[in-house]
Amino acid sequence: MIEHNVYLAENAGLDTAERFLASFHQSVMGAALSSRNPKLAGVRKWRVSEFDKYLISYLPRPDDVSLVRVLHAAQDWLYLLGVE
Repeated sequence: MIEHNVYLAENAGLDTAERFLASFHQSVMGAALSSRNPKLAGVRKWRVSEFDKYLISYLPRPDDVSLVRVLHAAQDWLYLLGVE
């Protein structure tokens, strides 16, 4: 990943390399959500591979993640997670 980012910086420009890195982290980490619940500050969601109707909500930690909930996409997951 570092090598690819350096390549982009050298060949496509620093802005492109930074945008790629930010997009990569968002893709890997799932989409960040804004929750009204302070305990869920920084909560993220990710779809289960090959089971796209299931969402994993979690909180990233320095060395791991804390699973918040696994929800079906048909549920009112925005409400259940307190998403604004």
